[in-house]
Amino acid sequence: MSAPTPTVPADAGVLDPRTGKHVTSVYRIAEAQPDRPAVIEGGSDDAPGRRVTFGELAGAAHRYARGLQELGLRTGDCIVLLAPNSIEFLEVYYAALEIGLYVAPANWHLTGPEVAYILDNSGSTVFIADERFADVATVAAREAGLDPARCYAVGEVPGFRPLAELAPGDSAPGAGSEASSSSDTPVLPTDRTLGAPMLYTSGTTGRPKGVRRPLTGASPDQVTVPNYYFFASFNIHAPDNVHICGSPLYHTAVLNFVTISLNLGQLVVLMDKWTPEQMLRLIDEHGVTQSHMVPTQFSRLLELPEDVRAKYDVSSLRTIVHGAAPCPQHVKQAMLDWWGPVLTEYYAGTEGGGCTITGEEWLRKPGSVGRPWKTTTLKILDDDGNELPVGEVGNVYLQMHGSQFEYHQDAEKTAKTYVGEMFTMGDIGYVDEDGYLFLRDRKNDMIISGGVNIYPAEIESEMTRHPAVRDAAVFGIPHTDWGEEVKAVIELAEGFEESEELKSEILADLSGRVAKFKLPRTIDVVDALPRQANGKLVKRTLKEPYWADAR
Repeated sequence: MSAPTPTVPADAGVLDPRTGKHVTSVYRIAEAQPDRPAVIEGGSDDAPGRRVTFGELAGAAHRYARGLQELGLRTGDCIVLLAPNSIEFLEVYYAALEIGLYVAPANWHLTGPEVAYILDNSGSTVFIADERFADVATVAAREAGLDPARCYAVGEVPGFRPLAELAPGDSAPGAGSEASSSSDTPVLPTDRTLGAPMLYTSGTTGRPKGVRRPLTGASPDQVTVPNYYFFASFNIHAPDNVHICGSPLYHTAVLNFVTISLNLGQLVVLMDKWTPEQMLRLIDEHGVTQSHMVPTQFSRLLELPEDVRAKYDVSSLRTIVHGAAPCPQHVKQAMLDWWGPVLTEYYAGTEGGGCTITGEEWLRKPGSVGRPWKTTTLKILDDDGNELPVGEVGNVYLQMHGSQFEYHQDAEKTAKTYVGEMFTMGDIGYVDEDGYLFLRDRKNDMIISGGVNIYPAEIESEMTRHPAVRDAAVFGIPHTDWGEEVKAVIELAEGFEESEELKSEILADLSGRVAKFKLPRTIDVVDALPRQANGKLVKRTLKEPYWADAR
């Protein structure tokens, strides 16, 4: 007999006083409890942040959704969003989500040409950008050849239309101005169907790859079953939770945690720029119960003097989920000593599926990233796709039940990722006798610095544009706070001699083509890079001396 299909429990979400039933999703909660607080921008001590209710958030989303439809966008089309953590980001996101669009939030550290690539690759004809990134946005729109009439700005961006013009003529003011009455009946867009985020993750070529999942045709008025049980697995699904977001919304997990929180009726506190003491202040002020964090943030919090830490009450915290990078064991132990066993670690990726380990479990299994979610199958396979026994190191493969993906416009990469219905993120590790996964290494050369993924091939390609660089290798080396920092080793072209001035010139040249966070901190010069006869670069030979002292 097959197992019953899981459903969202009838008591999930927020109570609708009109019907006596519980509802989920921003749109339904807005109808049931329009005055329920939805989002608070963290602001500062001198300038309190803006606030919106569910009614105001959904009302703006409906208006922008109708505006997108008036532009001719239909189910399966995509828009690109370049914006900081803000109410407007979420208004636009929920607008696209309720009319079956894909939303590609761009990393706002990228350069104009890099954002232009995302616009072109995703097939987007509508671009929405914040004035903070005006220089990048104008270059991106121009290089992508976008119609200026389909480019909208939060604030002022030269050549862009004000975002307010995206809403049809009957639109009410958005966040930060006099909003319409919460008793007004919202005007919904037509043909409502659930869209999806299309987040970009780089591949072995260094070019970003959009992870595009098939649209399900589901209603946007109900939280999806996987999302509900994802939160339930962390025990953060109750509507009385308060989520604080201190990382950029263009990250997969960060966006998921914020939007699922809202769809379950939870209050979300958005931080524009994360600082450790500000986070403690907001936890204390708003009774924050849960968050998604990266290990670098733990390190920064632990650097605060004891008297500063003692100023703030963090006893409201229930669950702090962390991932995106390995957490040093001494850092995690110190956080557990301070905040108690509220830290829950996970291993997952944009592609889907993952493992989880609670604070209590980690104390028994230090170094593990946990056991697979109920919606995930985990296997360790050899290079031929055969399953390996317990304790043997191999390639980590996952399958998220009921979900598949493809790398947009890259069928070859998609095919290489899969063995049957299981996919790999390029990591190697083993599973112990209790089913806990321990990661040993990354099979690919991805660098993780401060929780941010950096892909060397793109940087290497751009470095060799400089006439002095004959060949280049980029990889991660140990960094006390960030986990890894970016290192470059180069082979000079004939006629050039090593000097600090030349290295500075190479880095300055590179800074015009790649984002700042991708720039190597330092450059070393060697006579020749170790390449095999087939041209493959043997990076392990280069990396070993830098990592030897870290072991």
